[in-house]
Amino acid sequence: MKARTVQARKPKLAASGLALCLTTVALTGCGSVSGLAGDNEVTLKVVAADYGDKPENSSKPYWKDLAASFEKSHPGIKVQVDVYSWSDVDAKVAEMVKAGEAPDIAQIGAYADYAAEGKLYSADELLAVNTEADFLTPLADAGKVRRVQYGMPFVASTRLMFYNEKLFADAGIIPKDGKTPWRPKSWAELEAAAKKLKAEGVPTPVALPLGREEAQAETMQWLLAGGGGYSDNEDAYAIDSVNNIKTMEFLRDKLVGGGLTGPVEPAKLNRQAAFDSFSRGEVGMLNGHPTLLKQAATKGVRYGMTPMPTSDGVEHPTMGVADWVMAFKNGHRAETGKFLDFMYEPTNVTTFTEKYDLLPVTISGSRAMEASTGASSAELKTFLGALPNARLYPVGKKSWAAVSEDVKKNIGKAVQPGGQPAAILGAIAEAGRKAEPR
Repeated sequence: MKARTVQARKPKLAASGLALCLTTVALTGCGSVSGLAGDNEVTLKVVAADYGDKPENSSKPYWKDLAASFEKSHPGIKVQVDVYSWSDVDAKVAEMVKAGEAPDIAQIGAYADYAAEGKLYSADELLAVNTEADFLTPLADAGKVRRVQYGMPFVASTRLMFYNEKLFADAGIIPKDGKTPWRPKSWAELEAAAKKLKAEGVPTPVALPLGREEAQAETMQWLLAGGGGYSDNEDAYAIDSVNNIKTMEFLRDKLVGGGLTGPVEPAKLNRQAAFDSFSRGEVGMLNGHPTLLKQAATKGVRYGMTPMPTSDGVEHPTMGVADWVMAFKNGHRAETGKFLDFMYEPTNVTTFTEKYDLLPVTISGSRAMEASTGASSAELKTFLGALPNARLYPVGKKSWAAVSEDVKKNIGKAVQPGGQPAAILGAIAEAGRKAEPR
């Protein structure tokens, strides 16, 4: 990180404000150096994703309250927030950028394309030093393109394996008293448990959702647990590595081939459908993120959570996922930075994460969650503990969106009976390398 101080930045802002004053005084006068008073009021345009699944829990009230609170303490800056569904928000921002009407701030799923085109401010051009230093290291690193951070994490989640305690007890995998949790180390133990569940008539012993909704996430979880991942230690695509091929062969031969993944073939099973089946008591185990906590509890399912077992029984990194904030070069750098500093204050961070059972992306927000005594926070702490060492998607690659789409379309074919993991992973990897030359 480039060494600098807050004091070193302030003269630059003052100088830019004075320059603005000198160039406009003949026409309008200049009430203040900052250029934020009276006729020079700035309106920041923000586009954000909706994390609610129905009108009652929409993200709109959060942004409305955040904007109103910010405006009270920052006269001269207005904040206009438009919230769109996740299915629309990325396309909406792309449409605005193409039309030359990019928002000042976008809270969406990917930033690398815009950074590569030179359209974004870097984090150190926007944030106070203490704000920038507050990001958890893996998330800050994932927000970088060529070692410069353009993507600022908004919220995060990690993954754990959920299991139905009643089904496991009925199958003799755990005691019926519920006092001894299931803690498998290896895939061999996972497979053995799945076979016992199948013998007890459980419809889906282990759900393997490789449908379009989130195939890239389910795939990455298994690849990491198999000692691989989407990229190598040098950050080059390694999708067709030996370990990754072995992972997909295990899924094809042992889980799918063994009839352990239920009546819906993995390529057609979406994440939410798998969650719904788990909440109906039809699934023995599956990989899940924090939103499953509330869904399963609402349906009365007794569940346990365990770290993902691995191919060799040795601990490997888990998967982390982050959504991103980016700021477009619209000439409102100072005002945008002030709003982002405000947005990342611990109270504002945890207000959002606690509402949606997500994880804070800052050290201060994590500490606030650790100190919380709420029931929801207690379970989220299990996910929080995995975040500092999590591996994220290679979102800093401008080709990642295309590679992710390639995974969604094709990875399910690799695990179906007769599938060819080496050929499918090889084709995905080759396309990624061509799109992202080193």
